[in-house]
Amino acid sequence: MAPFSKVLVANRGEIAVRIFRTLRELGIGGVAVYSEADRSSLHVAAADEAYLIGPGPAAESYLDPDRILEAATRSGAEAVHPGYGFLAENAGFARAVSRAGLVWIGPPADAIETMGSKTAARKQMLAAGVPVVPGTTEPVTSADEVVGLGDELGWPLAIKAAAGGGGKGFRVVREATEAERAFESASREGEAYFSDPAVYVERYLEDPRHVEVQVLADAHGNVIHLGERDCTIQRRHQKLVEETPSPAVDGELRKRIGEIAVEAARAVRYRSAGTIEGLLSREGEYFFLEMNTRIQVEHTVTEMATGLDLVREQVLIAAGEPLWLRQEDVRLTGHALECRINAEDPSNGFLPSPGRITSYREPGGPGVRVDSGVTPGSEVQSLYDPLVAKLIVHGVDREHARRRMLRALGEYEIGGITTLLGFHRALLEHPCFVAGETCHGVVESEELAQHAKDLEDSLSHMKTTVPAESDGRLRERVSTVELEGRRFEVTTLVPEPPYADLARRRRERSAATAHGAAKDAVTTPMQGTVLAVEVSEGDDVHAGQVICVIAAMKMENEITAPRDGTVTELSVEPGQPVTTGQVVCVIAQDGD
Repeated sequence: MAPFSKVLVANRGEIAVRIFRTLRELGIGGVAVYSEADRSSLHVAAADEAYLIGPGPAAESYLDPDRILEAATRSGAEAVHPGYGFLAENAGFARAVSRAGLVWIGPPADAIETMGSKTAARKQMLAAGVPVVPGTTEPVTSADEVVGLGDELGWPLAIKAAAGGGGKGFRVVREATEAERAFESASREGEAYFSDPAVYVERYLEDPRHVEVQVLADAHGNVIHLGERDCTIQRRHQKLVEETPSPAVDGELRKRIGEIAVEAARAVRYRSAGTIEGLLSREGEYFFLEMNTRIQVEHTVTEMATGLDLVREQVLIAAGEPLWLRQEDVRLTGHALECRINAEDPSNGFLPSPGRITSYREPGGPGVRVDSGVTPGSEVQSLYDPLVAKLIVHGVDREHARRRMLRALGEYEIGGITTLLGFHRALLEHPCFVAGETCHGVVESEELAQHAKDLEDSLSHMKTTVPAESDGRLRERVSTVELEGRRFEVTTLVPEPPYADLARRRRERSAATAHGAAKDAVTTPMQGTVLAVEVSEGDDVHAGQVICVIAAMKMENEITAPRDGTVTELSVEPGQPVTTGQVVCVIAQDGD
């Protein structure tokens, strides 16, 4: 008998689709919620029924507890699964679900609250004897306090949002002169993403491994761990590649950090699936970092290595059932890798690249899994996270998994938007990854970005030139044809009308006249919202100085001055929405 008749999934995209699949296997009806921007999304089609909960912005839809609970009531759902992100680690929402008479498929609200505050979690772990990175257990309130801690603990330091996670509200401070900007930026990002500007400070470990442990705990006092995942490959402190087992962890260390994770979960009376995140120093020291009180993006590699369905375990635990396996029953076989396929441009600082997917084909074959939230024609929204899909492979060992991943990446086709497919191919071919190293300094290097671009270009569709009378300039025309039941995207180069180039030059001259020399205009590289403006009209700035900060697709992006000069025609302010290519200001020099 199914533990529930219906479960509402309070999320979107690939994680919602993934949860619906498990619910269907359990004989449980799946209820989706969606914003107006997600009407035609895959997760809506994957559910048994779906309810509109508001406009596109997450604050008015996916982050609105009342609208989600109203949908749950209307649908007759008995339980709510939050997935990850949005309200997954919101203790208030977990309590509201329970007050509404629904079952929360996740940990107790008290555990979410304790571990959601990184400072409270550090206190709790210290009390339980769990090793933590040296630092504060109370929020810091000023940049001056950060400087004092640097003198006490040693530089560099890490400033972190107290309610943060996923790389949000995280800044590294290498010397006292960087403290003020880092403090303000981390506080601002904490407020923007977690509605809490509080930050704390800890010693920054140089080039550690990010090693986390998956735990399962039931309501009957049983807690087990399912081995570790290595999530060291990151950019902007957000994970890109995950694997299990870690290349740096042997059997003895696995047992030790597994015991640390179990003790940490017991200390907060945890229940459900959760992850103890830690840092493994170059000297072999392991420190508690934080606990993610939810299913993780990278839970898939643990599933591939253990054969378990972690969402199924969550559902059964929420229904009150005891864990059906003991620690000695857990077996990790082979090696699993996950690559996050984000809509980002690695050749342009990993800036988000939303847009419409014009063609889409997933890889297959032995040991290959794709968790995706898109189909051909899907719109990757600038309103949400840039994650498009997750590509996961399993092999008999790490090298087998690496080669299988390269094969799968080569088969994967996503047209119309820029993604990390080429980046992942370039990274997995790099000697540092082959050797199982941390790849410190490689991920965001120009060398890797260029290699990724070359590989991405090699995957693009063949283009055909159509000769015709023109002024010599061609433009692309994309059309879709269907042949024997299969769809193909055809990109044709066609001539522009005569005099098109003349008209273009006139437009460019007109734009240059309006804004001074075109190279002086500072424009937005993406659609988003202005979080902060760092300069004023008339300020003198230097090349590389931050002009403003724009939030887009859950990322904070700094817009900088292209050269030395004076700020003129400043046209943005905090809280203002901006579009791609919108002029922020003009940087003028004497004589311009």
